[in-house]
Parts: sequence; structure tokens; C-alpha cells
Amino acid sequence: MKTIAQTCVENETYFCDLDAVAGDGDFGYSLARGFEIVLESWEGYDRSDLGSFLGGVALTMSSRIGGSSGPIWGTAFLRASSVARGKQQLEGADVVAMLRAATEGIMARGGASLGDKTLLDALVPLTDAIEAGVRAGSDPKAIAKSAAVVARDAAERTSTLTARRGRASYTGERSVGSPDPGAIAMAVLAERIAGTR
Repeated sequence: MKTIAQTCVENETYFCDLDAVAGDGDFGYSLARGFEIVLESWEGYDRSDLGSFLGGVALTMSSRIGGSSGPIWGTAFLRASSVARGKQQLEGADVVAMLRAATEGIMARGGASLGDKTLLDALVPLTDAIEAGVRAGSDPKAIAKSAAVVARDAAERTSTLTARRGRASYTGERSVGSPDPGAIAMAVLAERIAGTR
């Protein structure tokens, strides 16, 4: 979680620049402000189990970030926290279940589906890759690296899609040609996690 938070803060300008192409340019700003609060609140989160910790992060994200990012990311962490409730450590299958739960939450909250040019277009393939690696019994580091490659490829391919959700959907066909900033964020996060394991 700390890696995710620090990476989003460090990439504020990059994510904003991506969002400015077809959106309103505040994606990086919103994420950075929210994760700055997460980092500032780090020692105060309930650590009795992983679910409680993630629930605290979810509350921070949903209540302290403006725009659509707060509800979307807050919902993702909240759904993941329900899977992690009562756990002190996670197995590969738990990680997959958490990502699936987060995906379902994002779909329900934002009304988006695969192909709508959102972060889901990288998150779902990333999750599929992790699940395949877990089922194959692969080494966690190898799984993380493989998932990062899949996420990057999927994120870059969103440049061929027309945005159908979020601010970018207002631009219609003009959104074609640039990747979705949320999907790129998923790739950047996956790459950073793979590089720090």
C-alpha cells in the first residue's frame, strides 16, 4: 500500500498530463492529494487485520478526494478489504479475490465495463495474469513481473478505444489515439510493485 501511495504521489504530473489530453487534467492531482493523506495518516490506521487497514484507506480515499477518483478508488479498496477481513497475511488466491472484488466494485460504482476505456481495461487483464500465475504455482516475483507486462500492454492498447465513461467520454472520437490515464496508472503501479518485491 505504501508503494502504491508513494507512486501515485510521485507521478502526479505525469498522470495529469495524460488526463489533460481528453479529460479535465486533474486525475493525477486527485490521486496524489488522496494518497498524501493516506501517507500522513499511516500510523493511525487500524492494523488488527488487513481488512481493517484497507477499510481505513478506503475511507480516506472516498471521503478526502474530489471528483470521480475518490468514490472509484475508495470503493475498490473497500471491496478488497472485505476479502482481507480477519487475515494477517495473504496468499496468492486472496490477492486475486481482492482484485476481483475491487473490479466488481468499480464496475458497480462507475457503471463501466471492459472496453469503455477506463482503468478496468488494465486491471482485469492484470488480475487474469496474476490468477494464471497463482494457479500454475509460479514464484510470486515472476507473477508480479508477468502481470506488470500484461498491464502495460493492455494500458497502451486503450489508445485504440473510444472513451465511454468519465470526462473523456465527452470528447467522443477525439479520445482515440491516447491511452486512458487510469489504465496507465494501473501499469505504472504494477511495474513499481514488480520492481520492489
